[in-house]
Amino acid sequence: MEKDTATAATATAAARVCRRCKAKYSPSDNTPRSCRFHPSFFVCRRHDDQKRYYELKDGDPPYAAKFYDCCGAEDPDAAGCATGFHLSYDDPE
Repeated sequence: MEKDTATAATATAAARVCRRCKAKYSPSDNTPRSCRFHPSFFVCRRHDDQKRYYELKDGDPPYAAKFYDCCGAEDPDAAGCATGFHLSYDDPE
């Protein structure tokens, strides 16, 4: 029983949190497609292409377009548009 507890504690200690997608991961299972994230910020401004129409909420000024600058996704909870390795908060930037 004590061996199982020690193994579980070791596995928990090895788990890390990704600073890109905020998911918990094991470094041994980290692959080039493990993390799905947005490489840019969710912004509130007019889109550069001037061709898209955005749903505005009550009280938003007419120029307030909200989207991810990298891919144009308008939902702040949209799945990431890029993949890569998970990066831990402990990893150098």
